[in-house]
Amino acid sequence: MKPARADLRRLYFINALFAHVTGQDLYLAEQIKAAITFSLQELEAQTAAHPDYADKFDTAFNSAAAKLLAKAFSHLPTHGFYHWDAARTLTSATPLFARDEIMTGLKQLASYRDSTLLVTNLRPALIPPPKRAVGKRLQEYQDALAFIRDLAAARTAPSSNLQLLFL
Repeated sequence: MKPARADLRRLYFINALFAHVTGQDLYLAEQIKAAITFSLQELEAQTAAHPDYADKFDTAFNSAAAKLLAKAFSHLPTHGFYHWDAARTLTSATPLFARDEIMTGLKQLASYRDSTLLVTNLRPALIPPPKRAVGKRLQEYQDALAFIRDLAAARTAPSSNLQLLFL
Protein backbone atom coordinates (compact mmCIF):
# COMPACT_ATOMS: atom_id res chain seq x y z
CA MET A 1 0.00 0.00 0.00
CA LYS A 2 1.34 3.47 -0.87
CA PRO A 3 2.55 5.47 2.16
CA ALA A 4 0.17 8.43 1.61
CA ARG A 5 -2.79 6.10 1.16
CA ALA A 6 -1.81 4.10 4.26
CA ASP A 7 -1.49 7.31 6.32
CA LEU A 8 -4.91 8.49 5.18
CA ARG A 9 -6.42 5.09 6.02
CA ARG A 10 -4.83 5.23 9.51
CA LEU A 11 -6.14 8.77 10.02
CA TYR A 12 -9.72 7.78 9.24
CA PHE A 13 -9.30 4.65 11.33
CA ILE A 14 -8.23 6.74 14.34
CA ASN A 15 -10.99 9.28 13.70
CA ALA A 16 -13.62 6.53 13.73
CA LEU A 17 -12.11 4.66 16.67
CA PHE A 18 -11.70 7.73 18.87
CA ALA A 19 -14.82 9.63 17.74
CA HIS A 20 -15.88 10.04 21.38
CA VAL A 21 -12.64 11.99 21.95
CA THR A 22 -12.12 13.77 18.63
CA GLY A 23 -15.73 14.68 17.90
CA GLN A 24 -14.95 13.80 14.26
CA ASP A 25 -12.23 16.50 14.18
CA LEU A 26 -9.52 15.25 11.81
CA TYR A 27 -6.93 17.57 13.38
CA LEU A 28 -7.33 15.84 16.75
CA ALA A 29 -7.35 12.45 15.04
CA GLU A 30 -4.07 13.40 13.34
CA GLN A 31 -2.57 14.21 16.75
CA ILE A 32 -3.54 10.78 18.09
CA LYS A 33 -2.24 9.08 14.94
CA ALA A 34 1.04 10.97 15.22
CA ALA A 35 1.43 9.94 18.86
CA ILE A 36 0.87 6.27 18.02
CA THR A 37 3.23 6.49 15.05
CA PHE A 38 5.85 8.15 17.26
CA SER A 39 5.62 5.24 19.69
CA LEU A 40 6.37 2.91 16.76
CA GLN A 41 9.19 5.07 15.39
CA GLU A 42 11.75 2.27 15.13
CA LEU A 43 9.36 -0.01 13.25
CA GLU A 44 8.37 2.89 10.98
CA ALA A 45 12.05 3.42 10.08
CA GLN A 46 12.39 -0.28 9.28
CA THR A 47 9.27 -0.08 7.11
CA ALA A 48 10.73 2.86 5.19
CA ALA A 49 13.86 0.81 4.51
CA HIS A 50 11.94 -2.41 3.78
CA PRO A 51 8.50 -1.75 2.24
CA ASP A 52 7.57 -5.42 2.74
CA TYR A 53 7.34 -4.68 6.51
CA ALA A 54 4.20 -2.57 5.90
CA ASP A 55 1.89 -5.34 7.14
CA LYS A 56 3.94 -5.68 10.33
CA PHE A 57 3.70 -1.92 10.90
CA ASP A 58 -0.08 -1.96 10.28
CA THR A 59 -0.52 -4.78 12.79
CA ALA A 60 1.59 -2.95 15.39
CA PHE A 61 -0.29 0.31 14.73
CA ASN A 62 -3.68 -1.39 15.14
CA SER A 63 -2.52 -3.09 18.32
CA ALA A 64 -1.22 0.17 19.79
CA ALA A 65 -4.48 1.94 18.89
CA ALA A 66 -6.52 -0.85 20.51
CA LYS A 67 -4.45 -0.60 23.70
CA LEU A 68 -4.90 3.17 23.76
CA LEU A 69 -8.64 2.79 23.24
CA ALA A 70 -8.84 0.21 26.06
CA LYS A 71 -7.01 2.65 28.32
CA ALA A 72 -9.37 5.48 27.32
CA PHE A 73 -12.45 3.35 28.04
CA SER A 74 -11.03 2.13 31.36
CA HIS A 75 -11.58 5.67 32.70
CA LEU A 76 -15.27 5.44 31.83
CA PRO A 77 -16.77 3.11 34.44
CA THR A 78 -20.14 3.00 32.69
CA HIS A 79 -18.74 1.95 29.30
CA GLY A 80 -17.55 -1.60 28.68
CA PHE A 81 -14.77 -2.49 26.28
CA TYR A 82 -13.57 -5.84 24.92
CA HIS A 83 -10.88 -6.40 22.28
CA TRP A 84 -10.63 -9.65 20.33
CA ASP A 85 -7.61 -10.21 18.09
CA ALA A 86 -8.64 -12.85 15.55
CA ALA A 87 -5.01 -13.48 14.58
CA ARG A 88 -3.88 -14.18 18.15
CA THR A 89 -3.60 -17.90 17.39
CA LEU A 90 -3.88 -19.95 14.22
CA THR A 91 -7.31 -21.24 15.24
CA SER A 92 -8.81 -18.04 16.70
CA ALA A 93 -10.71 -17.12 13.54
CA THR A 94 -12.25 -20.56 13.01
CA PRO A 95 -16.00 -20.57 13.74
CA LEU A 96 -15.80 -22.67 16.92
CA PHE A 97 -13.04 -20.64 18.58
CA ALA A 98 -14.39 -17.32 17.28
CA ARG A 99 -17.78 -18.08 18.85
CA ASP A 100 -16.15 -18.93 22.17
CA GLU A 101 -14.02 -15.79 22.25
CA ILE A 102 -16.85 -13.49 21.11
CA MET A 103 -19.17 -15.03 23.73
CA THR A 104 -16.51 -14.40 26.40
CA GLY A 105 -16.43 -10.75 25.35
CA LEU A 106 -20.20 -10.43 25.25
CA LYS A 107 -20.46 -11.91 28.75
CA GLN A 108 -17.99 -9.31 30.03
CA LEU A 109 -19.94 -6.53 28.32
CA ALA A 110 -23.38 -7.73 29.44
CA SER A 111 -23.41 -5.61 32.60
CA TYR A 112 -22.81 -2.35 30.71
CA ARG A 113 -25.49 -0.24 29.06
CA ASP A 114 -22.94 1.17 26.58
CA SER A 115 -20.09 -0.98 25.34
CA THR A 116 -17.65 -1.49 22.49
CA LEU A 117 -16.55 -4.81 21.04
CA LEU A 118 -13.41 -4.35 18.93
CA VAL A 119 -12.50 -7.16 16.51
CA THR A 120 -9.08 -6.82 14.91
CA ASN A 121 -7.19 -8.83 12.30
CA LEU A 122 -10.15 -10.94 11.17
CA ARG A 123 -9.41 -10.40 7.50
CA PRO A 124 -5.66 -11.17 7.76
CA ALA A 125 -6.48 -14.25 9.84
CA LEU A 126 -8.82 -15.64 7.18
CA ILE A 127 -7.07 -14.20 4.12
CA PRO A 128 -3.32 -14.13 4.86
CA PRO A 129 -1.51 -11.30 2.98
CA PRO A 130 0.25 -13.32 0.29
CA LYS A 131 -3.06 -14.87 -0.73
CA ARG A 132 -5.70 -13.14 -2.84
CA ALA A 133 -9.15 -12.28 -1.53
CA VAL A 134 -11.20 -14.27 -4.01
CA GLY A 135 -13.73 -17.06 -4.03
CA LYS A 136 -13.80 -19.32 -1.01
CA ARG A 137 -11.54 -17.15 1.19
CA LEU A 138 -13.63 -14.05 0.59
CA GLN A 139 -16.83 -15.99 1.29
CA GLU A 140 -15.36 -17.33 4.56
CA TYR A 141 -14.52 -13.76 5.57
CA GLN A 142 -18.02 -12.49 4.72
CA ASP A 143 -19.55 -15.43 6.61
CA ALA A 144 -17.39 -14.69 9.67
CA LEU A 145 -18.48 -11.03 9.65
CA ALA A 146 -22.14 -12.02 9.42
CA PHE A 147 -21.71 -14.68 12.11
CA ILE A 148 -20.16 -12.20 14.57
CA ARG A 149 -22.81 -9.56 13.83
CA ASP A 150 -25.63 -12.07 14.29
CA LEU A 151 -24.12 -13.50 17.46
CA ALA A 152 -23.65 -10.03 18.96
CA ALA A 153 -27.22 -9.05 18.05
CA ALA A 154 -28.67 -12.25 19.51
CA ARG A 155 -26.66 -12.13 22.75
CA THR A 156 -26.98 -8.43 23.56
CA ALA A 157 -29.90 -7.08 25.55
CA PRO A 158 -32.22 -4.82 23.56
CA SER A 159 -31.68 -2.05 26.12
CA SER A 160 -27.90 -2.13 25.57
CA ASN A 161 -25.98 -0.02 23.12
CA LEU A 162 -23.19 -2.20 21.65
CA GLN A 163 -20.76 -0.75 19.15
CA LEU A 164 -19.20 -3.50 17.06
CA LEU A 165 -15.99 -2.40 15.35
CA PHE A 166 -14.06 -4.48 12.81
CA LEU A 167 -10.44 -3.51 12.02
